[in-house]
Amino acid sequence: MQITLDLPDEVALRAQDAGLLTVEALQKLLEDALRRAAGRKLLSMAERLHAAGIPPMNEEELDDLIHKVRTERNS
Repeated sequence: MQITLDLPDEVALRAQDAGLLTVEALQKLLEDALRRAAGRKLLSMAERLHAAGIPPMNEEELDDLIHKVRTERNS
């Protein structure tokens, strides 16, 4: 996929000088942002579960759920 950015000149020059406009750097920035977003979503879900009074899963329950989801995805 090709993406075109429209940045102010000053920002583009500073980003280029910092080595942030390479494919590798942009990929890492996006991956980091996606991980942070997933983490925020997970924390938000945990807060809602806690507020609803749903007890946390133990490790065995969690492993069983992961196995079930992976099995369904691979079917």
